[in-house]
Amino acid sequence: MTDQRILLSGKYLYVTLYVLLAVVYISGTFIPLMENDSAQHAVMAMRMYLNNDYIHLMRGFDDYLDKPHMHFWLSALSYKLFGLNQWAYRIPALIFTIIGAYSCYKLTEALYHKNFAHYGALIFLSSQAIILANHDVRTDAVLTGAVILATWQLYVFIRTNKLTPLIIAAIALGIAFSTKGLFGVVIVGFAILFHIAYTKNWKVLWNYKILIGFLIFILTITPTLYAYYIQFDMHPEKVVKGHSNISGVRFILWDQSFNRLTSTGFSKQNPDYFFFFHTLLWAFLPWAIIAYSGIFSTSKAVVKTRFRYNINFEVLTLGGILLTLLVISFSQFKLPHYLNPILPMLSVLSAGYLYKLTKENKTKIIQIFLYIQYGICVIGILALTGILFFTFESPSVLTLVGAFCFFTILLWSIFKRNYLHKTQKILTVSVLLMVLINFSLNTYFYPHLLEYQSGGIIAKKVNQQAIEKEDLYILDKQYRWSLDFYSKRHTPSISMEEMNQLKKEVLVVTTKKQKVDSLYTNKHIKVKKEFIIPHFRITKLSAKFLNPKRRTSQLDSTYVLKVMPR
Repeated sequence: MTDQRILLSGKYLYVTLYVLLAVVYISGTFIPLMENDSAQHAVMAMRMYLNNDYIHLMRGFDDYLDKPHMHFWLSALSYKLFGLNQWAYRIPALIFTIIGAYSCYKLTEALYHKNFAHYGALIFLSSQAIILANHDVRTDAVLTGAVILATWQLYVFIRTNKLTPLIIAAIALGIAFSTKGLFGVVIVGFAILFHIAYTKNWKVLWNYKILIGFLIFILTITPTLYAYYIQFDMHPEKVVKGHSNISGVRFILWDQSFNRLTSTGFSKQNPDYFFFFHTLLWAFLPWAIIAYSGIFSTSKAVVKTRFRYNINFEVLTLGGILLTLLVISFSQFKLPHYLNPILPMLSVLSAGYLYKLTKENKTKIIQIFLYIQYGICVIGILALTGILFFTFESPSVLTLVGAFCFFTILLWSIFKRNYLHKTQKILTVSVLLMVLINFSLNTYFYPHLLEYQSGGIIAKKVNQQAIEKEDLYILDKQYRWSLDFYSKRHTPSISMEEMNQLKKEVLVVTTKKQKVDSLYTNKHIKVKKEFIIPHFRITKLSAKFLNPKRRTSQLDSTYVLKVMPR
């Protein structure tokens, strides 16, 4: 078998897999935005766009002090270019995911072999958390693309001493910082410093070009620092989470990252030190077992050689993954999407592990991994069958035809015998499984699920003029972000006290039944129920909700009340 034969045989296979994955990603742009974070972030960017104010970050009617500006700036820019709609909001995420995939391709090629470069990109693009991050869009897609781009370009700089990759890396690090603070910068730092320590190439740190890169990084993050200074440092009277005299610059340079590590200012704490270990099983589906094996194999080899440099080993991805997992595992505040920025490195490491198994002719281990992927296929298809036929109403023709076609292609790929190598079969079967699952979820499951997101339903009534937009209020800042986004306005808030002074009839949205009851007993106003809409926090699914027979018991109610002065 020659390298040239592998390249020629894989060319059309890789193109086909990229095209099928593109179908999945494009289908995800048609899914309505989910609450809370995705719809909330879209509304925050919408406020920038509608008010032409790109300095102040606002969550509803309150100053927002959490994630920095870059994600919101990019979304607002996309609105300007393509209009205020859900797919425009998702465009920056898709662009940075493409950048991330290309960076995975090039880094796999540089660290391992050109024949396996597509493995790195396709593993990344077919990972469940990456697919999810492109329709349930938060800050993570932009951060993830920026992190792996910076890592790849810094590796190129270390190898070539050229200034251009250092400049690109500095800009990418600036984007990562301006998207989620120091977190992304630290991940890249872990990977690069681990690589430098292993190769004992300390002299690169004293290269005068590093100073140029640092200055470009500072220049890149200056707009974010300036915006924080204007919003908070110049207004010490502002109160956020019960505190005043807040320095926005100090927050983003220090407090933002360390507050999350210590859970300062967060009510939710998670003492489970293995949280990210088991979360990876679904976040990096269907590649987690191969990734764990690759981490173990590489770590064992490095320890066995007592960390002495070996040209056949790369520890850049290993260091970035393990050190990041160590830090975030001891964090008191844990969320699954904290893993997203290291998934590109896991993709490169997994591709490299398959390459090493092929190079060393470890056919038995490769065969075991193929059987494992077959087992994941069986479990995935059974789970998908349950979702398609036992959760909501019957799937549409589009979903059924598409799922049948992808299922047929998957079966054909499983029984096809003339692969040049079984690693190609592992790649093909795994990618096709994720195409089948996520196409079905995007065209069937999520659209039906979002029928229980009450804000979007109310927005439809607003747009159909069943509700007058100008007369609609939310009660006591009970935000419905999908209502704001799809009605293309900031729904004003009204308090219980303000309703005592009403001069005209208004419509009020609330989910709190106790407040509804208190409105009925208020002697200053008259109340009439206009609509009662079933509601469920769709990002917190449960087995009881998915069971149609038990779903009603899991639903809350959103009330649209007609309130008028007596």
